[in-house]
Amino acid sequence: MKKVMYFGVALLVALTTVNCSGVKKVVKEKEAGTEEIILPLSGKEYQSDKENYRAKSSGKSPDIATAKKIALNNSKAEIAGLISSKIKAVTQNYTNQRSVTNAQDFENKFENLTTEVVSQQLVDVSVIGEKLLKTGTTYEYWIALEVSKQAILNGISNSISKNQKLQIDYDKKKFEEIYNQEMDKMDKQ
Repeated sequence: MKKVMYFGVALLVALTTVNCSGVKKVVKEKEAGTEEIILPLSGKEYQSDKENYRAKSSGKSPDIATAKKIALNNSKAEIAGLISSKIKAVTQNYTNQRSVTNAQDFENKFENLTTEVVSQQLVDVSVIGEKLLKTGTTYEYWIALEVSKQAILNGISNSISKNQKLQIDYDKKKFEEIYNQEMDKMDKQ
């Protein structure tokens, strides 16, 4: 019985020692100046998903309007880059799965066309969040933008229907299927 009691006390002392050393470690990290920073507009609702492309950015200036303009331009550039990279992946998958007559020519023309479509669609982006911070005499403006994947897809389809060379190798249903697969991947990240 004494052995069991000694074992229990030893176990209790060991657990207490481990537990106390864990607390000290956390305190030491705080003392070292480590601190978590949470960015504005950083929730899941501000991240791209299978329905929408989303981007957020900030701009700093002593003038509110300039800070907003910088943030808006940065966000539009970020969302355009996101869309372009997704469309490039979709185009490559599409040309690999289809027997496109001149694959490289098709991809180049298609990418140029989608760049124009993205530029047009970015005029109609929706603002889904904004925050204004002030530090001293400097304003920091945060903005989150959104554009529907369906709007981009419709813009691409409409533009292709006006281009006879691209229309020959374009299967709207197949392209949309590949596009949706890529968007689903985005939602799972």
